[in-house]
Amino acid sequence: MKSLLITLLVLMASTFSSFSQSNPLSPELQEVKKLSMDKWQWMADKDIEKLTPLFHPQAKFVHMSGTWSTARELEIIETGSIWYKKADVKDTAVELVGKTALVWNRITLTAEVRGNDVVTEFTVTEVYQRKGKVWKLLALTFSSVRDTHEIQK
Repeated sequence: MKSLLITLLVLMASTFSSFSQSNPLSPELQEVKKLSMDKWQWMADKDIEKLTPLFHPQAKFVHMSGTWSTARELEIIETGSIWYKKADVKDTAVELVGKTALVWNRITLTAEVRGNDVVTEFTVTEVYQRKGKVWKLLALTFSSVRDTHEIQK
């Protein structure tokens, strides 16, 4: 009887776990996830015309070497002082809290910094807020992590 109860509990736990992992994102969260992925490409392309309306004017960008404003981030991207060549996104988690969306991307970033190519593992935290019908990026923070780092969902 005891082993039957344990078996039943294990089956129930695995069923709930499978359900929560296969639960698809809502259309709103899919929109934010796509926007986050598009942003990486726009950064690689140095596409200031697409990034400018995405970045909230008061957004903050936290890097390994400092924290700066939207204007400075756009200048850095446009001049190529940091060229985000490729963000290889390994895992993503997206959550919605009211009109605020949180995105965590586990990436391997290939960038050119001061003329040198560097490859770094990061978990990037992005905070978006809905303003009318559009999403605005309020914060983007790079956290250096090991390549075994996982995002708990």
